[in-house]
Amino acid sequence: MSDGGKLDDAHITWRRSHRQLLERGEPLTHDIGESRVTLEIADNRNLQGFKKELREAFSAAVMDEVGSVPDQSIPSDDDIEQSVNAAGAVTYQILLDGTPVGGAVLTIDPISHHNSLDLFYISIRQHGRGIGQRAWHAIEARYPDTKVWQTFTPYFEKRNIHFYVNKCGFKIVEYYNAYNPLPHQPPLQGMPDDGDFFRFEKLMQDGR
Repeated sequence: MSDGGKLDDAHITWRRSHRQLLERGEPLTHDIGESRVTLEIADNRNLQGFKKELREAFSAAVMDEVGSVPDQSIPSDDDIEQSVNAAGAVTYQILLDGTPVGGAVLTIDPISHHNSLDLFYISIRQHGRGIGQRAWHAIEARYPDTKVWQTFTPYFEKRNIHFYVNKCGFKIVEYYNAYNPLPHQPPLQGMPDDGDFFRFEKLMQDGR
C-alpha cells in the first residue's frame, strides 16, 4: 500500500473515533501539545463579541490589501444575523483552552449532508498559531456524515485562500465576478477586486 493509502486509512480511523465520541456524548477536542481547541455552541450573549471580532479579522485583511477599510461595517449586522438565523444554521465559539478565540457559523443539511461553512474567523491576536486548522478539524469531526463542505471567500483574501486550499483540502470550484455574479447577493461596495468571490468545495472521502 502507498503512503497515500496509509494516510487515507489513518484519516478514516480518526474520523470514526470521533464519531464514537459523539455517540457517547463526550466533548470533541483537537489537541496539539498542551493546548486544546474545542467547539462550544454560541448563544445570543456571545453574538456581539462574535460580530466585533469577525469584523476585526475581516478589516485586517482589507487593510493589508488596500491600506484602508470601507466606511460601512462588513459583514453588516443584517448579513451576520441572516447567517446565524438561517434554516439549519449552527453557531459555534472556538475555544483555546477554554478561552474564546474565534467563531464559526455552519449550515447543516441532515438529509443531503451537503453542509456549508458560512462564517469563520480566528481573532487577529491569535493568527499564526495553527488554531484555524485545528478548529476546522474539530468541525469536520463534529459532522462525520458530511458528503461535501462548501464555503466562499473574497478574491483578495490570499490568507483565506491559502488556508482553505493548502491547509484544509478545499478546491476552488467557481469564480464569481461581473460576468458570473454571486447569486442572491448584491456586490459589496468599496471592496478590493470589485468584490469578486471564490466558491470552494471539499469532498469527504468516507461521507459519500
